[in-house]
Amino acid sequence: MKFTIERAALLKSLSHVQNVVERRHTNPLLSNVKITAKDDGITLNATDNELEISENTPAKVEKAGSVTASAHKLYEIVRKLPEGAQVEFSQNAEQGRLNVSAGRAKFVLATMPGEDFPTIADGEMTHKFTLPAQDMRDLIERTSFAVSTDETRYYLNGIYLHEAVSKEEKILRAVATDGHRLACAEAALPEGAAGMPGVIVPRKAIGELSKLLAEESGDVRVALSTYKIQFMFGDLVLTSLLIEGTYPDYERVIPLENDKILEVEAAALMAAVDRVAVVSEKSRAVRLSLSKGLVVVSSASAEEGSASDELEAKYDSESIDVGLNYVYFLDVLRQIKGGLARIAFLDSAAAIVLTDMSDPAVLFVLMPMRV
Repeated sequence: MKFTIERAALLKSLSHVQNVVERRHTNPLLSNVKITAKDDGITLNATDNELEISENTPAKVEKAGSVTASAHKLYEIVRKLPEGAQVEFSQNAEQGRLNVSAGRAKFVLATMPGEDFPTIADGEMTHKFTLPAQDMRDLIERTSFAVSTDETRYYLNGIYLHEAVSKEEKILRAVATDGHRLACAEAALPEGAAGMPGVIVPRKAIGELSKLLAEESGDVRVALSTYKIQFMFGDLVLTSLLIEGTYPDYERVIPLENDKILEVEAAALMAAVDRVAVVSEKSRAVRLSLSKGLVVVSSASAEEGSASDELEAKYDSESIDVGLNYVYFLDVLRQIKGGLARIAFLDSAAAIVLTDMSDPAVLFVLMPMRV
């Protein structure tokens, strides 16, 4: 194998694939990136046996072949090369070494055979559809903060992506919950997604997809089956195994009878909560006291002191006090993009429902806490 590639193009691809690689792994091959050279480009592959990234990058190939080398070492080498450098790769198969050079800088890396490199990308996909990158970004950003990190309830360790019905129309819905808060976002159901199985996309895959989508402005091609899901854009393919298990019936925990409605500027409420939370860092508790036209945000503890702030709001129901975890509350308020938040209450012990008044496609549920 022998090829030459421009440093910036190689660095971009390496930055994508090396994030998947675990630095310490019982299988040393999984610490490597697979480099395959053929025709007029190279393909980089990295996997941890549950998540895989593959990306094609143009290169001047003199001799085809494949090899694997340490992903992190290769990334650091290329990162530290001068901008605009032409990087030459050549394989010494007999010695099991990969020669990397740019100008007067020369490196020799240990290798392992490319033929032994595992893949999870193979296999038939039952459903394929295309979604605008912005829609996919919104589905992830509005829900990923609520993904559980509790490994004992592994089926909550991802985003539940599925076909649903809203106002008699079929839609694509993303849901995440950790038992304390629930986030739900919707997009129009793309052609090809009808009848898709409900799938739980793991937290690590969501994290990598978010990074990749930050660079993407076109469409995302999605392919999935009962066991795996692929996201494809440009020359890059991200494949992930799915979390096996049954996602709970989340619709049962969305309150439908909350009749006390608060309409308030989300940014102003968020600022007030953030201010009073300074004296409740240990308990994480804040109290919302609602009365006609007014909301008072307060916190108090014998050890840490007390604080309060108030702001005008639209509220015409009976007075009510509700305790909330301010960290969870701020997470939700950050998702209100349109300015005004609508918050529905029932009583001081019931879950509250938050919606963005400018975007009916998102909904959040937050459990109260005693204060």
